[in-house]
Amino acid sequence: MAGYENLIWRALSGTQVPLSMGNDRARRFAPAYPPMMGFAEGGNPDFQSLAAHCAPGDTFYVSEWRGAAPAGWTLVADGSMFAMAWRAPEPHIDEDLHVTRLGPSHAAQMVALAALVQPGPYANDPMAMGEWHGVIEDGQLVAMAGERLHVDALREVSGVCTLPDYRGRGYARGLMEIVIRSQLRRGLKPFLHVSTANVAARALYERMGFAKAHEAAMRVVRFDG
Repeated sequence: MAGYENLIWRALSGTQVPLSMGNDRARRFAPAYPPMMGFAEGGNPDFQSLAAHCAPGDTFYVSEWRGAAPAGWTLVADGSMFAMAWRAPEPHIDEDLHVTRLGPSHAAQMVALAALVQPGPYANDPMAMGEWHGVIEDGQLVAMAGERLHVDALREVSGVCTLPDYRGRGYARGLMEIVIRSQLRRGLKPFLHVSTANVAARALYERMGFAKAHEAAMRVVRFDG
């Protein structure tokens, strides 16, 4: 499906360029934001351009690229992912789910929840990435979902987390549907990323209303200096 190729680069060099650093060949999010980098030529990445913007030991998620890591970099993980686009009407919202619109006062709990659950590349300043919603019980953030990549009208649903003791209650799906409804009502086009190996999650997203739009490499690299 056209329009979902090289999304990380298109976000870094377009809508979210104020949050990034680099040049017209290669960019990364600034350190407060998700550890992701992108390249104008996804299959021919210019890692050298980003060396001046990285510190030894920094790790980044990179898409659209296969092949050996260049000198000064180490390939840490190698996989692939699907970009999935929303192809359904506005979702029904569970009115019994007590949801809080998250703001700066929740940021520390959001970062701690992401560090525990590991939903993928996450920001230390999540509010800068977009809109977030969560479930709070007894003062504790137990589940959340929000936004990450912005590519023109495309908005990524991301950061979906639930504490282990609170799983099985429908929080993750309910929060995703709230984010999706908000995006649709803002005239945006929801999408998400999922590992090709995560068959169960992909099946859930398809039942919700997402469809596979693009398959790409998803790798993790470390800058060695």
